[in-house]
Amino acid sequence: MDSPMTSMAAMRSFRRDPSVTERSIPEGTTQRILGIARPYRRELISFLALVVLSALIGVLTPLLAGSIINRIAQLSGTAGDIVRIALFIAGLALVDAGSSLAQRWYSSRIGEGVIYDLRSRVFEHVLRMPVAFFTRTQTGALVSRLNNDVIGAQQAFTSTLSGVVSNAIGLVLTAGVMFSLSWQITGLSIVLVPLFVVPAKRIGKRLQEITRESYGLNASMNATMTERFNVAGALLVKLFGRPSAEAEAFRSRAGRVRDIGVLSAMYGRTFFTALTLVAALATALVYGLGGTLAFNGQLSAGDVVALALLLSRLYGPLTALSNVRVDVMSALVSFDRVFEVLDLAPMITEAPDAVDVPAGDRSVEFEHVSFSYPAAADVSLASLEDVAIPEHGGATPVLRDVSFRAEPGQLVALVGHSGAGKSTIANLVPRLYDATSGTVRVGGLDVRQATSDSLRASIGVVSQDAHLFHDTIAANLRYARPEATDDELWAALTGARIAALVASLPDGLDTVVGDRGYRMSGGEKQRLAIARVLLKGPGVVILDEATAHLDSESEVAVQHALDTALAGRTSLVIAHRLSTIRNADQILVVEGGQIVETGTHAELMALGGYYADLYRTQFAQGAGERTVEVG
Repeated sequence: MDSPMTSMAAMRSFRRDPSVTERSIPEGTTQRILGIARPYRRELISFLALVVLSALIGVLTPLLAGSIINRIAQLSGTAGDIVRIALFIAGLALVDAGSSLAQRWYSSRIGEGVIYDLRSRVFEHVLRMPVAFFTRTQTGALVSRLNNDVIGAQQAFTSTLSGVVSNAIGLVLTAGVMFSLSWQITGLSIVLVPLFVVPAKRIGKRLQEITRESYGLNASMNATMTERFNVAGALLVKLFGRPSAEAEAFRSRAGRVRDIGVLSAMYGRTFFTALTLVAALATALVYGLGGTLAFNGQLSAGDVVALALLLSRLYGPLTALSNVRVDVMSALVSFDRVFEVLDLAPMITEAPDAVDVPAGDRSVEFEHVSFSYPAAADVSLASLEDVAIPEHGGATPVLRDVSFRAEPGQLVALVGHSGAGKSTIANLVPRLYDATSGTVRVGGLDVRQATSDSLRASIGVVSQDAHLFHDTIAANLRYARPEATDDELWAALTGARIAALVASLPDGLDTVVGDRGYRMSGGEKQRLAIARVLLKGPGVVILDEATAHLDSESEVAVQHALDTALAGRTSLVIAHRLSTIRNADQILVVEGGQIVETGTHAELMALGGYYADLYRTQFAQGAGERTVEVG
């Protein structure tokens, strides 16, 4: 009878969806796979050698057992001869056990190494992608490439490769030896194969259907849990959702997965039972026909026993190899999906001759800058998106001929309606996007000619939704400067007007802020984000509506912290509060992707244009200077 491992491998083959064989694999994929395997070529050679050794031992052992039976039946040789053969069989068993352990070590070494290499490459590559990539990509689909597809690719070097080699060699050796012993018995044994393979194919087709449904339901449950279990999702469910309806919908999916699990288990047991039954029938055939031939002197008793033992090593490889194309293509598809991500070139790259941003000059300058958001095909993959639509309407211009200069130490405010292009202007400074035309300069240097490290070091950003990792306060602050001492952390917290609060916490700097910082209030998160910028110490600071959603008390605290953060630095402020911009050195009024007015608060009020109308309208509504929104 086949070993459980052989049966499970065959079961996996039938479970895999044969539709993968219809997928077109790009040319050169095999060469790229071999390139990934190159660092492990010695381990692969050793691994395959051990696989061949195990296959040889698997054929040799039944022959030795048959030799013992012949000596006993014919009373030939001596008892010592039989003992020596038995000891040799025991020795082969020990060698096979050692070989199995060595195979497992090499398999793990190769497999885990491939997983490490691919995951590291994909993770590093994804981090280099532009912001537009992340605004389009489904996080779950991207994570799947790092997990499921990488593991599927890894199996090409372990289970698929070893299975094909061992099954092919085992089948050839086993069939050859069996034919040499008795072509009649071997032929009849092979005739029985369709009795197992044909029903198994039908079982496999049904298994593929329910497995595909199970994967879809599991993905749906995972998406539901991911959305409902984060803080924002949990709050939404509690405030607007129907917990009982949510639970009922989840139970429905989980119940179907349960039913599929039962069906899958029964199909699996049916598969194993059918394989066992066919093997038992074939064994009965060997003993019946072999015994008859032995009585007629056409076959020895030892040969009958050897044939029965070899038979158990015939059906498993035949079954597995009947689906080898599906196995190989499944591995190739996994590799192709990983390569698809790696082949998506980042739009924002460092120039080969890039230089550092000058340390002394902290100016920011836009010279005739126009910008359109990139097309979907340029920044993302349709396979990573649930709905592939053009980014912000495709190539529609967002900025048109924008020019201004912020001198070192100046505070420049951007005001205008939502969607006017203010945030886009801010995003072009740290190269979250590149201008379609024109030039953006920091420190007098075109940002496209600046090294990434120096540009990041020169610019600090505080957005309206300050993001904190689920880690300690100290770890979140040190993300800006890993080598910072505790004293430097406290100095930054003091400058951000939040040191007293952190000191009052039981764990101080070791306080965990929670998922996305939800254990902190909005104002506290903003001040921690400001402390992070202060710790970084950039020459240019960008504030993207940093006080937009704060209450009065939090706004005052954050504003005091901002006064410290902006002191002596060149500041680009997307303003949401008049208290932030009234004393600005320049106010840029952005409308329809263009700067329509420029000046100080007093100058723009005297001009009586767009800014003055906006100012008067807001105050006429009784909003007051503290709460009027101009951003």
